[in-house]
Amino acid sequence: MPTLLTVDGFKFFFYANEHEPKHIHVMKGGDFAKVELASMRVVQNCMKPKDLKKALDIIADHKEEFARKWDDYFSQR
Repeated sequence: MPTLLTVDGFKFFFYANEHEPKHIHVMKGGDFAKVELASMRVVQNCMKPKDLKKALDIIADHKEEFARKWDDYFSQR
């Protein structure tokens, strides 16, 4: 499970056996969400609205970096 970023109590990652479309999982405490990178669409959410907004802001700020890391990781498999 490659961790992409840990900041402000949020952990951003993807699993080693992921599938398209490119997406990021985020956890804070026991809460989590899953966000598609291209569209920024939230496909799963069990986070407080305030935390989800913060997570989406962080994902938007790191979107290209996360997509590049996804491509790098899965091109080697």
